[in-house]
Amino acid sequence: MARKVGIYTRISRDDEGEALGVARQQQDCERLADLRSWQAVKVYEDNDVSAFKRNVVREEFELMLTDLRAGLIDGIVAYDLDRLARQPRDLERLIEIYDERPRLEFATVTNDINIGTPDGRTMARIMVAFANKSSHDASRRIRRKHLELAQQGKDSGGPAPYGWQKDDRSKVDRKAAKAIREAQKEILAGVRIGTIRTRWQEQGLGNPREGTKRMAHHHVEHILTNPRLVGYRTYHGEILYGEDGQPVMGDWEPINTLEEWEAVCAAVKERKQKRPGQSLARKYLLSGIARCGLCKTKIRGQVNQRWKPDSKAARFTYQCSVVNGGCGKVARTGEPVDRLIAQLVLEEQRARASVTAVPVDQRWPREDELKQVQEDINQLVQAEKSKQITVATLLQLLPDKERTRDELKLERARFYKEQKQAEAKSDAANLTVDEFFALPIERQQEIALHSLSAVIIHPAGRGRRKFDPSLIEPVWR
Repeated sequence: MARKVGIYTRISRDDEGEALGVARQQQDCERLADLRSWQAVKVYEDNDVSAFKRNVVREEFELMLTDLRAGLIDGIVAYDLDRLARQPRDLERLIEIYDERPRLEFATVTNDINIGTPDGRTMARIMVAFANKSSHDASRRIRRKHLELAQQGKDSGGPAPYGWQKDDRSKVDRKAAKAIREAQKEILAGVRIGTIRTRWQEQGLGNPREGTKRMAHHHVEHILTNPRLVGYRTYHGEILYGEDGQPVMGDWEPINTLEEWEAVCAAVKERKQKRPGQSLARKYLLSGIARCGLCKTKIRGQVNQRWKPDSKAARFTYQCSVVNGGCGKVARTGEPVDRLIAQLVLEEQRARASVTAVPVDQRWPREDELKQVQEDINQLVQAEKSKQITVATLLQLLPDKERTRDELKLERARFYKEQKQAEAKSDAANLTVDEFFALPIERQQEIALHSLSAVIIHPAGRGRRKFDPSLIEPVWR
């Protein structure tokens, strides 16, 4: 009977995605198997997969090793040894199986090495070691080239980040840029990234990966805080700075101003620090705001399990719960309470907006001080390079200057965050009640809390009664 062999094909990069390279390898391997009178029963294909990177799992390679060890195939045919392994550890795993099953077949198209023999294994180890060194050298050259491109502010290629045109990474995609700015404004107004992620997923925004049912939280967060938005060039995820101490600017159109971007980054960072591990998700407008008129305990919203679409039943109620330490004697249908509070809040904010103006694009007053500190740092570094001061002197003077610079940058970010937050929240004065309820629940709560510190719900007595607004008492700030 003909020996059953598996064909292994692999190529590291397939930019076109047409798998032409692995197809050519397969044809040559099938021809070699016919010459040896072997029967090719399965093709193991790892297209566009590296054999050098340690964090990459080659699924078909792993399946081939499993089948080989289980006796489902009697050998391997590959185009070249470096298609199989570029890491010595992968080769040793393969050799271990050939040790366990001495009659296994092995052949490659480009050479006559057989890892089933001692001499062949020795030669294979040498060749894989050289292939590994070649990959290391290529990786080092690529890293150096990418650093050079980054220092020049040039793009390093790859798929266009969300916000820029797919066929020209230097040009802004207007539709995507609009979605990013709107989402950033929502972040400043108190909306969670999770809420934005869900909406983007439904609308097909954010370039979700093909086949994914849900966009990753960190993916959306990166889109909204990416330094590229303000034109900064990054290298290995960090902002790259030039010799003058200033961020290297990329050769593409920015989407944000520095003030807008710093405000969003500060808001995201502050939210993480302020409420670690605590969910910001809310279901009801007055969650955490409403209180019982008798015992003053916080009232929670509770869904009506019997409610169905188009029914006249209440969708949810606000109830003083004994479970939460309350008296359990106050409950009210939720929708009319929410609508009343929304109406009162919007009226209060319209009245306030008519007498107060939000400062727009006010410049941070300490900008010149920050520039001077950065210039001092640059002068110290240049003085050390020109041997005017020693390294020891530089290291004595530099830390204080850097600390002052970082504190000023943090203060600037907070300043613009508060300014942009005020702008984002000031829009509420122009909303109708229906527009208010069309907003994400976090945004609704932010608007309400801007005017209210609590809402006291007083008891209405027993039996069915008509909704009485006088029993709902807003506590204004």
